[in-house]
Amino acid sequence: MKAESSSQEPQMHKTSSRCSSLLMAFLFALSASFQFNDPDWYFWFPLYALACLVNMVNGFTKIAKITLLMGTILFLKVVIEDIWFHQGISGIWSFDMRERVVREKIGSGLVILSMSLLLQKENPNNTTLSKHVELGQSILVAIGYGLSFAFFLFSKPEMKF
Repeated sequence: MKAESSSQEPQMHKTSSRCSSLLMAFLFALSASFQFNDPDWYFWFPLYALACLVNMVNGFTKIAKITLLMGTILFLKVVIEDIWFHQGISGIWSFDMRERVVREKIGSGLVILSMSLLLQKENPNNTTLSKHVELGQSILVAIGYGLSFAFFLFSKPEMKF
């Protein structure tokens, strides 16, 4: 009985991880589709499209690294823009999803976290952290969808560009 349950455990974790990846891929595909009304869509569409692709396929390590780099650069761009032009240093911690820079900051942060977790999962030398990575992926899905639903339910009519 014990051997049977332990052999099913890795399969259950793979299924959980795959489900999390597919949910994140759907969220990034949805985010990519919303970028065409953005003034700087040419930055954000490729970021979300690549993040969607990496989450769907789960094996493009080079593309995941490029997407991680793009996400980091765009996150820094948004943080600098927020500090310089908008709210100052206190704006870094803002979660007012009506503001464009906050939505972009959260979106690029989700891409960074997703790519980091996927790269950790793909690392063959990192077998001890695999359960933690899967838990991190599940938490990231909950945060990503939770923020998205909260935004669309409560903030959309007052959205600022």
